[in-house]
Amino acid sequence: MRGMNKIKTVCVYCGSGPGTNPRFVEAAIALGKTLAENDIRLIYGGGSLGLMGAVAKSTLDHGGKVTGVIPEFLATRERLNSALTEVVITKTMHERKQIMFERSGAFVALPGGIGTLEELVEQMTWAQLGHHQRPIVILNVDRFWTPLIELLQHMKSLGFIHSEQRFRYLVAADAGDVLPLIRAASESSTLVDAIDPLASVNQL
Repeated sequence: MRGMNKIKTVCVYCGSGPGTNPRFVEAAIALGKTLAENDIRLIYGGGSLGLMGAVAKSTLDHGGKVTGVIPEFLATRERLNSALTEVVITKTMHERKQIMFERSGAFVALPGGIGTLEELVEQMTWAQLGHHQRPIVILNVDRFWTPLIELLQHMKSLGFIHSEQRFRYLVAADAGDVLPLIRAASESSTLVDAIDPLASVNQL
């Protein structure tokens, strides 16, 4: 497992809209600031709207580096951010996700919609299949992800989630918890939950 001093990139999945809760944008801004201050490059979907735009702008505003990966057909719809350190234009969503995966040392999910959910669950699936052991952090801002976490525990209790030694994820209460959780996971020989997920949910 790579140590935190070797993890130089973090992929952030999040909504192209801001959501209705102002704490979502606040968390995106705080996360971007944290990444920049720790010299960790942000890998994200390339847009300038919503939480995507907020986390990228904050990273850049605090002196960080940002790589945006976006398919051609979304460049206009999601308003490709022209201020990014690096832009990668892809032909398909599949290519976009593969490049984001290849370039990232860890994954963080902020609030978002179906696309964000799909990206998060895909990384969980790949981890369960042994395709990677990179930290996966759910940033549970104002309990946004609590229904998903409870569903995952429900699936587990009924025997539908296997390979528990590989299916691990971390739950952060706020943006300031994200890098410490990644550090703890990356320095251990095996990924473990930061706290029992449901216990964490009940505290958020």
